[in-house]
Amino acid sequence: MKKTVFFIALLLLTAYSLHAQDLQLTRNGQISFFSSTPVEDIKASNNEVSSVLNTKTGSLQFVVLIKGFQFRKAAMQDHFNRKEYLDSDKFPKSEFKGTVSDISKVNFKKDGTYPVTVEGNLTLHGVSNKIKVPGTITVKAGKISAASKFTIKLADYNITVPAIVSSKIAESVEITVNCNYEPYQPKS
Repeated sequence: MKKTVFFIALLLLTAYSLHAQDLQLTRNGQISFFSSTPVEDIKASNNEVSSVLNTKTGSLQFVVLIKGFQFRKAAMQDHFNRKEYLDSDKFPKSEFKGTVSDISKVNFKKDGTYPVTVEGNLTLHGVSNKIKVPGTITVKAGKISAASKFTIKLADYNITVPAIVSSKIAESVEITVNCNYEPYQPKS
Protein backbone atom coordinates (compact mmCIF):
# COMPACT_ATOMS: atom_id res chain seq x y z
CA MET A 1 0.00 0.00 0.00
CA LYS A 2 2.89 2.39 0.74
CA LYS A 3 4.03 1.87 -2.84
CA THR A 4 0.56 2.85 -4.05
CA VAL A 5 0.63 6.11 -2.08
CA PHE A 6 4.15 6.86 -3.32
CA PHE A 7 3.09 6.15 -6.91
CA ILE A 8 0.08 8.45 -6.60
CA ALA A 9 2.26 11.18 -5.10
CA LEU A 10 4.72 10.72 -7.95
CA LEU A 11 1.91 11.11 -10.51
CA LEU A 12 0.76 14.29 -8.79
CA LEU A 13 4.29 15.67 -8.91
CA THR A 14 4.69 14.80 -12.57
CA ALA A 15 1.54 16.77 -13.33
CA TYR A 16 3.12 19.78 -11.66
CA SER A 17 6.65 19.44 -13.06
CA LEU A 18 6.46 22.73 -14.99
CA HIS A 19 6.17 24.67 -11.73
CA ALA A 20 8.43 22.58 -9.50
CA GLN A 21 9.77 25.61 -7.65
CA ASP A 22 6.24 26.34 -6.39
CA LEU A 23 5.53 22.83 -5.11
CA GLN A 24 5.51 21.73 -1.50
CA LEU A 25 5.19 18.05 -0.65
CA THR A 26 4.65 15.76 2.31
CA ARG A 27 4.38 11.99 2.54
CA ASN A 28 3.86 11.97 6.29
CA GLY A 29 1.03 14.39 6.87
CA GLN A 30 -1.53 13.55 9.51
CA ILE A 31 -5.28 13.17 9.24
CA SER A 32 -7.26 12.18 12.29
CA PHE A 33 -10.93 11.88 13.02
CA PHE A 34 -13.03 11.97 16.14
CA SER A 35 -16.65 11.20 16.90
CA SER A 36 -18.42 11.25 20.20
CA THR A 37 -21.62 9.74 21.54
CA PRO A 38 -22.82 9.33 25.12
CA VAL A 39 -21.75 5.68 24.87
CA GLU A 40 -18.31 5.90 23.25
CA ASP A 41 -15.70 8.18 21.70
CA ILE A 42 -14.02 6.97 18.54
CA LYS A 43 -10.77 8.41 17.28
CA ALA A 44 -8.06 7.35 14.90
CA SER A 45 -5.17 8.89 13.03
CA ASN A 46 -3.12 8.24 9.94
CA ASN A 47 0.43 9.61 9.71
CA GLU A 48 1.14 8.50 6.14
CA VAL A 49 -0.84 11.12 4.24
CA SER A 50 0.57 12.34 0.92
CA SER A 51 -0.14 15.91 -0.06
CA VAL A 52 1.01 18.41 -2.66
CA LEU A 53 0.53 22.18 -2.36
CA ASN A 54 1.27 24.59 -5.20
CA THR A 55 2.14 27.88 -3.50
CA LYS A 56 1.56 29.87 -6.68
CA THR A 57 -1.81 28.52 -7.85
CA GLY A 58 -3.18 27.26 -4.53
CA SER A 59 -3.79 23.80 -5.96
CA LEU A 60 -3.97 21.30 -3.11
CA GLN A 61 -4.27 17.51 -3.17
CA PHE A 62 -4.32 14.79 -0.52
CA VAL A 63 -4.29 11.00 -0.72
CA VAL A 64 -4.79 8.82 2.35
CA LEU A 65 -5.00 5.03 2.56
CA ILE A 66 -7.98 3.98 4.65
CA LYS A 67 -6.18 0.97 6.17
CA GLY A 68 -3.53 3.36 7.50
CA PHE A 69 -5.83 4.69 10.24
CA GLN A 70 -4.73 3.50 13.66
CA PHE A 71 -7.15 3.08 16.58
CA ARG A 72 -6.43 2.48 20.26
CA LYS A 73 -8.64 -0.64 20.15
CA ALA A 74 -7.90 -3.34 17.56
CA ALA A 75 -11.60 -4.23 17.32
CA MET A 76 -12.45 -0.67 16.27
CA GLN A 77 -9.82 -0.79 13.54
CA ASP A 78 -11.16 -4.11 12.29
CA HIS A 79 -14.77 -2.86 12.21
CA PHE A 80 -13.75 0.41 10.54
CA ASN A 81 -12.25 -1.45 7.57
CA ARG A 82 -15.10 -3.94 7.14
CA LYS A 83 -17.61 -3.94 4.33
CA GLU A 84 -20.33 -2.61 6.66
CA TYR A 85 -18.40 0.62 7.30
CA LEU A 86 -15.53 2.00 5.14
CA ASP A 87 -15.04 -1.17 3.07
CA SER A 88 -11.34 -0.44 2.65
CA ASP A 89 -10.82 -3.41 0.31
CA LYS A 90 -13.27 -1.91 -2.20
CA PHE A 91 -12.43 1.75 -1.43
CA PRO A 92 -8.75 1.69 -0.37
CA LYS A 93 -8.13 5.44 -0.36
CA SER A 94 -9.68 8.80 0.21
CA GLU A 95 -8.69 11.83 -1.86
CA PHE A 96 -9.11 15.56 -1.82
CA LYS A 97 -8.53 17.67 -4.92
CA GLY A 98 -9.07 21.39 -4.70
CA THR A 99 -7.54 24.77 -4.08
CA VAL A 100 -6.68 27.22 -1.39
CA SER A 101 -9.08 29.78 -2.84
CA ASP A 102 -7.38 32.77 -1.23
CA ILE A 103 -3.74 31.75 -1.68
CA SER A 104 -2.83 35.37 -2.49
CA LYS A 105 -3.35 36.22 1.21
CA VAL A 106 -0.36 34.05 2.13
CA ASN A 107 3.11 35.61 2.02
CA PHE A 108 5.36 32.58 1.73
CA LYS A 109 8.43 34.77 2.25
CA LYS A 110 7.27 36.12 5.63
CA ASP A 111 6.74 34.24 8.89
CA GLY A 112 3.14 34.22 10.00
CA THR A 113 -0.09 32.28 10.38
CA TYR A 114 -2.52 32.94 7.56
CA PRO A 115 -6.22 32.00 7.69
CA VAL A 116 -7.37 30.50 4.38
CA THR A 117 -10.35 28.80 2.78
CA VAL A 118 -9.98 25.44 1.06
CA GLU A 119 -12.49 24.32 -1.57
CA GLY A 120 -12.67 21.17 -3.62
CA ASN A 121 -13.90 17.60 -3.88
CA LEU A 122 -13.50 15.13 -1.06
CA THR A 123 -13.84 11.51 -2.17
CA LEU A 124 -14.53 8.94 0.51
CA HIS A 125 -16.15 5.50 0.26
CA GLY A 126 -16.50 6.00 -3.51
CA VAL A 127 -18.53 9.21 -3.12
CA SER A 128 -17.31 12.70 -4.02
CA ASN A 129 -18.74 15.84 -2.44
CA LYS A 130 -17.77 19.47 -2.74
CA ILE A 131 -16.53 20.90 0.52
CA LYS A 132 -15.47 24.37 1.63
CA VAL A 133 -13.55 24.46 4.91
CA PRO A 134 -11.42 26.90 6.91
CA GLY A 135 -7.74 26.30 7.39
CA THR A 136 -4.46 27.94 8.25
CA ILE A 137 -1.13 28.06 6.50
CA THR A 138 1.83 28.80 8.74
CA VAL A 139 5.21 29.98 7.47
CA LYS A 140 8.05 29.75 9.99
CA ALA A 141 11.72 30.03 9.12
CA GLY A 142 10.92 29.22 5.49
CA LYS A 143 8.98 26.04 6.37
CA ILE A 144 5.32 25.69 5.42
CA SER A 145 2.66 23.86 7.38
CA ALA A 146 -1.09 23.63 6.91
CA ALA A 147 -3.93 22.72 9.24
CA SER A 148 -7.69 22.40 9.11
CA LYS A 149 -10.53 21.07 11.24
CA PHE A 150 -13.98 20.39 9.82
CA THR A 151 -16.94 18.05 10.14
CA ILE A 152 -18.48 15.64 7.64
CA LYS A 153 -21.68 13.62 7.82
CA LEU A 154 -21.26 9.90 7.26
CA ALA A 155 -24.54 9.73 5.30
CA ASP A 156 -23.12 12.21 2.74
CA TYR A 157 -20.58 9.50 1.81
CA ASN A 158 -23.03 6.57 1.81
CA ILE A 159 -21.61 5.24 5.07
CA THR A 160 -24.46 3.73 7.03
CA VAL A 161 -24.29 2.80 10.66
CA PRO A 162 -26.00 -0.49 11.53
CA ALA A 163 -28.90 0.07 13.95
CA ILE A 164 -27.39 -2.30 16.51
CA VAL A 165 -24.40 0.05 17.07
CA SER A 166 -26.04 3.40 16.27
CA SER A 167 -25.74 4.53 19.91
CA LYS A 168 -21.94 4.07 19.71
CA ILE A 169 -21.24 5.81 16.40
CA ALA A 170 -22.00 9.48 15.73
CA GLU A 171 -23.64 10.62 12.48
CA SER A 172 -20.94 13.30 12.03
CA VAL A 173 -17.18 13.00 12.29
CA GLU A 174 -14.68 15.76 13.04
CA ILE A 175 -11.68 15.65 10.70
CA THR A 176 -8.34 17.24 11.63
CA VAL A 177 -5.57 17.74 9.06
CA ASN A 178 -1.96 18.70 9.84
CA CYS A 179 0.82 18.74 7.25
CA ASN A 180 4.41 19.93 7.34
CA TYR A 181 5.61 20.49 3.79
CA GLU A 182 9.03 20.37 2.21
CA PRO A 183 9.98 21.93 -1.13
CA TYR A 184 9.75 19.48 -3.99
CA GLN A 185 13.21 18.59 -5.25
CA PRO A 186 13.13 17.05 -8.73
CA LYS A 187 15.73 14.38 -9.31
CA SER A 188 18.43 15.45 -11.71
